[in-house]
Amino acid sequence: MGSAAELAAAALMVLGFPCLMLAALVPSIPAFAAAAAVTYLADHYLHRKGSYLVSRLSKVRAGLSIRFLIRQLLLILLLARLSLADNLIYYGAIACFIAFYGLQAPHGALTTLIRNRRRMPVATRNVDLASRIRIPDAPPRALLNRPAEKMLHLDLAAVVGILAGASLESAAIGYTGIGVTVAAGTLYVLALLPYVRGRKTPPSPEKVLDAVDGWLREYRPETVLYFSGSKDSAYQVNMWLETMEQLDTRPLVILRERVILQNLAPTTVPVVCVPGGVHLMNMDLSTVRVALYAANVGKNIHMLRVPTMKHVFIGHGDSDKLASVNPFSKVYDEVWTAGRAGRDRYAIADVGVRDEDIVEVGRPQLAPIQTWQGVPGDRMPTVLYAPTWEGWDDNPGNTSILLAGENIVKKLVQADPAVRVLYKPHPFTGTRSPQAKAAHQRITALIEKAAAARAADPRFTADTAAQTEARAELARIEARLAELAGGADKGDEAEASRDGVVDVARHEETARLRAEWNTAYWRSFPDWEHRVITGAEPRLYDCFNVSDAMVSDISSVVSDFIASGKPYAVTDSAELGVEEFKRQNTAVRAAVILSNGAKELGGLLDAVRAPSADPLAGDRGELKRYLLGPDEPKSIDRFNTAVAQLALKAETRNLGQETRITTGGPDVELADAVPVPRTSAAGEADGVDAG
Repeated sequence: MGSAAELAAAALMVLGFPCLMLAALVPSIPAFAAAAAVTYLADHYLHRKGSYLVSRLSKVRAGLSIRFLIRQLLLILLLARLSLADNLIYYGAIACFIAFYGLQAPHGALTTLIRNRRRMPVATRNVDLASRIRIPDAPPRALLNRPAEKMLHLDLAAVVGILAGASLESAAIGYTGIGVTVAAGTLYVLALLPYVRGRKTPPSPEKVLDAVDGWLREYRPETVLYFSGSKDSAYQVNMWLETMEQLDTRPLVILRERVILQNLAPTTVPVVCVPGGVHLMNMDLSTVRVALYAANVGKNIHMLRVPTMKHVFIGHGDSDKLASVNPFSKVYDEVWTAGRAGRDRYAIADVGVRDEDIVEVGRPQLAPIQTWQGVPGDRMPTVLYAPTWEGWDDNPGNTSILLAGENIVKKLVQADPAVRVLYKPHPFTGTRSPQAKAAHQRITALIEKAAAARAADPRFTADTAAQTEARAELARIEARLAELAGGADKGDEAEASRDGVVDVARHEETARLRAEWNTAYWRSFPDWEHRVITGAEPRLYDCFNVSDAMVSDISSVVSDFIASGKPYAVTDSAELGVEEFKRQNTAVRAAVILSNGAKELGGLLDAVRAPSADPLAGDRGELKRYLLGPDEPKSIDRFNTAVAQLALKAETRNLGQETRITTGGPDVELADAVPVPRTSAAGEADGVDAG
């Protein structure tokens, strides 16, 4: 599927080819020229948009090269139908297109060779490779960005020249177009040649690997965050980057997929992306004592087999989902949970994770969430509605959007005394279910209508001068952020690795400006204005901090919001009943439970307006400690303590091994009798299933 514009362009392109054939058979030069123009423009539009439809056309034997070839063959047919088969322009056109396609073979070979040679065996960020190996600049973007499309479009000069020459009966015009096409194609091929030889070629994979190992020996990393996953899972590693920056030990992030590196958030921590298992197992990680894993995936085995470090599962969120008690967790030396709830989940699930191997470290990522101090006297309460998306199936408990969303929003915008509503849906909302998309659109319309009505109500006044000033501040900050990000896109993987050492001053300025942007954003409109918030900014935690209560669904959003201590409500969309709903979901035990009619919403609003009379306040405090641990010591301090203690265990184990080797004895003889796995060319140890 594509957008309406993409579908229209695809339809025009597909219909354009029958029109080309009809124009060639008639024959009609103007009609042929018009149909050709439509196919050229539609093709270019679809490629510029990166349309999914382009790849679908290739699957049905209508790929890019085929489309251009058909157009050229139909042009030859047109010349024949115009009785020009005995004219030199006819033979010139045939010779041109044969030569043109002859140039595409070396062009394709060169672009492929250049890309393969510039693909690093190990891609890095914040690693000083420039002082160790020479990595030349990437070829100009104009040469390698969509090269096949650019090469094929060079036939445009020949097509225009031949059509003009046939129409005006001027062979010179036709030959001029043919000459331009052949010359341009030849020059394109010649422009690529310097990048496959000499000083413009990057170093060999062996030299790159040696340089990375040299850097590792110098840097001596102690704690590694290891991650493997798909493009959509990049958030799972991004949420831990700030924690890694705050470690007392030397941190390192190891990624296994290039697509994750491309979607990695800015960080000051050194990052090494190692797609190949052989390369990873040959890297010098002898100084690493603790390896942290944010996801249970098969490629974890490549690091788990290293005995000189201790391995810890830290996960990527705290919830009652089955992923939180995955039996695979038995393979780690320890499992770190936020609070007591995580420990109890494993005990109840009985999946083989021992209680003594569980350590409660809190959630360092929740530090930006501010603790509630009540509604300030100078503004009305703000309620955040942050539902999750519809999920991959039609389970009614997935989201409140479908059955309860409109009821929730209607009651909030009609509340008396009035409250402000912020609606921040999950980014995936409506991507799978048309019904969820339609419900989201209706909710958005409700909020926008209520916001317009409130803006027209004379009881609500706004400080227009302050808002104008805030909007000007937003524009200034956004301009500076764009300037700071301007040099972030380095040509290709090799160049990005060479120049990927972060400028700490720019990094800190960016973080400061993002905080200033957030403050200016909330000041840029009245504090009573209902708002629909989509996109990455403002972030979810920023919405937490300006809200006094939240309505949501079963997801990690609820667990995170509990850190604020603010009242919250969760919708029982599957209608399990209050007691069963609380039994199945720990995070809702201190929540106002809503039915799909949302008639219980008054209890949440009462808690916001009169905190001292809130019957669930004590339960929320107790649940917060149960889910996330105590407020003191801070979570990052507990996390650092856990890292230090586990590193000591790893060091003790390694010293014990050295002692056995030095002193000899039965233990050493037994160890010598155990065959050492050999690493095969595929990157797996013989006899060991890497999963």
